[in-house]
Amino acid sequence: MDRLTRGLVAGAAGTTALNMVTYLDMAVRGRPASSTPERSVEKIADMTGVELGDGEKAENRKAGLGPMLGFGTGLGAGLAYGVLTGRRGVPLPVAAVLLTALAMVGSSAPMTALGLTDPREWSATDWAVDAVPHLAYGAVAAGVYGALR
Repeated sequence: MDRLTRGLVAGAAGTTALNMVTYLDMAVRGRPASSTPERSVEKIADMTGVELGDGEKAENRKAGLGPMLGFGTGLGAGLAYGVLTGRRGVPLPVAAVLLTALAMVGSSAPMTALGLTDPREWSATDWAVDAVPHLAYGAVAAGVYGALR
């Protein structure tokens, strides 16, 4: 299996872990899902001139496309990791931190560029809510990538 395929598989596993931790947090704390992915879809559609439809159809499309951005980020971070590390063996803790960072930057940077969030204004709780699922992503993706070597 080549490094790009390993990266994609690891990214998919990491994304599953991130989603599980996120949904568990929502269930335990009774918090709602973030609206940022849907707002990202709306902003991107506006910038590119793509019509999402009216009313309920537009809302449903945003609800469907928002999570797809997250899948793309998770797969992309795994792919980037495969490209960056090549054939070198990276110690598991280093790999987990690198994959966590790639996923966090991959999700926050575009939303910051779109003007939807500003991590400089996040509280400690906001950082924890963002970091914990991304740590799960990094740990699982690093473990899977290493196991596929």
